[in-house]
Amino acid sequence: MPAEKEKARADERSARQTFVQELARLRAEADWSYRELGAKVGYDFSHLYKMEHDGSLGSAEIVADLDAPYGTTPHLTLLWRLAKVEAFRSKYLSYMRTEAEASVLHQFAVSLVPGLLQTEDYARELIRSAEPLEDDVEEQVAARLARRSLLTGADRADFRAVLDEAVLRRPLRDPVAWRAQLAQLVEMAQWPNVTLQLLPFSAGHHGLSNTDTMLLWLRDGKGVDYTETGYSGNLIESPSGFDRLRIAYDRLRDVALPPPETVASIEQLMEELPCDPPEST
Repeated sequence: MPAEKEKARADERSARQTFVQELARLRAEADWSYRELGAKVGYDFSHLYKMEHDGSLGSAEIVADLDAPYGTTPHLTLLWRLAKVEAFRSKYLSYMRTEAEASVLHQFAVSLVPGLLQTEDYARELIRSAEPLEDDVEEQVAARLARRSLLTGADRADFRAVLDEAVLRRPLRDPVAWRAQLAQLVEMAQWPNVTLQLLPFSAGHHGLSNTDTMLLWLRDGKGVDYTETGYSGNLIESPSGFDRLRIAYDRLRDVALPPPETVASIEQLMEELPCDPPEST
């Protein structure tokens, strides 16, 4: 095969494919069977087989342990991280397409202001803190702000968010920008299709304690759910999975503050913030 075509094929490989191919290449060059490799790294050979043949990425620990006997540290670990990011972004794109078709959205926010409610400064600081080496921050900020079109216009979706108190207790570094974010929450809570409820710490533990989740009802009546962490996302389309999270959300909503008390709590927090520094003359 000409070198140009070989290079083109290599460029088209996904990070996952490259990771899996490297696993196979390194094992073949070492001339180790799965059992021999398993004995060296302390993992069941069947799991190693699945990583090469079923596309299972495995954990960060097992990948680091695989780097060691090959003497390739941190080669496999870096490829694994790229594959994990790629997998997350792929799932996120699927979610974005689903979100665009939703007529009703109910979100529980564990520690961050929901994306649909974020100011530009909040989105920028959040993206930079999560991916400090990214060079397309402004593009990501613009894309996040563009999502708010779901809440405006003739076909605007109905949006409800239950905010854990931690959301309001983790401010931006810039107090002026943080005040602006709180003010935007108060403003958007007045929109006819936006409802905000605060879940105080005093509510105790609940079924979504560590699960940021979005329940979506599509215009055809189908319900789906998206759960997310900073490093992974999962779109749940099965009726049983959706119902389980819907029930947990409903129970959560029952113990959250009513919307008027929520707005009052946010306004109280704004009053507790230091006054803006005087402008220099």
